[in-house]
Amino acid sequence: MMKPKKNPKIDLNKNRAMYFVAGLTLILLLTYIALEWKSYDKIDYGLEAMNIDDELVEEVPLTIHFTPPPPPPAVTPDIIEIVKNDKPIEDIIIESTESNADIEIVEVKDVVYEEIEEDIPIPISVVEIVPVFPGCEQEKDKRACFNKMILKHVRKTFRYPEISQEMGIQGKVYMNFVIQKDGSIGEVKIMRSPDKNLGAEATRIIDKLPQMTPGKQAGKAVRVPFSIPITFKLK
Repeated sequence: MMKPKKNPKIDLNKNRAMYFVAGLTLILLLTYIALEWKSYDKIDYGLEAMNIDDELVEEVPLTIHFTPPPPPPAVTPDIIEIVKNDKPIEDIIIESTESNADIEIVEVKDVVYEEIEEDIPIPISVVEIVPVFPGCEQEKDKRACFNKMILKHVRKTFRYPEISQEMGIQGKVYMNFVIQKDGSIGEVKIMRSPDKNLGAEATRIIDKLPQMTPGKQAGKAVRVPFSIPITFKLK
């Protein structure tokens, strides 16, 4: 039997590690390519396979531009009528404002001033001499007597309107009136009232006031305003 001959200069195990690493790398590369390999089905993209209409219709919005008609031309009258004015034109005479030396200047010696008496009403609280109610002529405190007699007159003349009683209306009616220079009662006004019927009754009461002696200021008769509340109350 023949024995194999070995070349003492050749060592087969010298590059064994390098060959092992190269083989292992090649196997890993082939494995990666096998895992990542992809295949695709062949698809025919011919025009026959596409569902396309013969005509493409695009909807375009319809825009209408409106141009207003031009204004009508001005109508010119065919015949111009001329109106004849026979009225003569009066000349305006402008007088001179310059002084004339020929005019005699009259000397004014006495100038008479006419005093205009102001008719200002004076309230009863500040008037010097209060109006005198009939029956208070001999009283010392005529102001207190005036108030007392006014209240007495209201109680004596008072009548509650039936329609206001039936409707249950009550309250105060504020009245204003003026004692005139001759002592008569005037300018009767309703300042505030809860009901027109109560206001009418309060007006009737004030109109029934008697003639008085007028109030005086600086020795002259003056108009004296007065206010009074009249209470309407149901029991």
